Amino acid sequence: MLKINQIYHSIQGESTYAGRPCVFVRLTGCNLRCTYCDTEHAFYDGKKMSVQEVIDQIKSYDSKLVEITGGEPLLQEECIELMKNLCNEGFEVLIETAGNMPIKNIDERVKVIMDLKCPSSEMMDKNLYENVNHLKKDDEVKFVIGTKEDYNWSKETIQNYKLSDTCIVLFSCVFDKLEPLKLVNWILEDKLDVRFQLQMHKYIWHPEIKGV
Repeated sequence: MLKINQIYHSIQGESTYAGRPCVFVRLTGCNLRCTYCDTEHAFYDGKKMSVQEVIDQIKSYDSKLVEITGGEPLLQEECIELMKNLCNEGFEVLIETAGNMPIKNIDERVKVIMDLKCPSSEMMDKNLYENVNHLKKDDEVKFVIGTKEDYNWSKETIQNYKLSDTCIVLFSCVFDKLEPLKLVNWILEDKLDVRFQLQMHKYIWHPEIKGV
């Protein structure tokens, strides 16, 4: 059984899939406490559902794109089975993971969107860098940047792990902490090969609204 916080249909707000209709499956539980967390409601609340019950609810939205998220979805072992079964059913599957749990057992058909936590998150020491060895070319690594220190650390990490040659690299601002224009200017000044993104859903809806 899986503990599910939410299943809902919305517009994908981040990643290279931004703007596409998507079914989100938010699993309960997280072992990190990032300073800027916007999903604290998923730490504990949820209901038990079987893998098949989750898939049946996903099918009710008639959307082929599904994202598994949290919390940290990989804390629940049946998450791996859920993603494999969704791929077998013909869904296009994404997983958003915080980067502190192993990704090596994720089905190759799943697109991994993985954070590497920057200094201002206060969770940087939880990064599992071994995961870089299991990234595919079309997987995505996301840096959520709140300070110039975060930005400089991200640049160094990209270089140290050759991430630009390994996968797609995303840069985001900590919402309401770092001005997007400032981050964009840093990227342009340094000619970084990264993709800047905004959390689109926080501009379409009020940023405090959940389940969108």
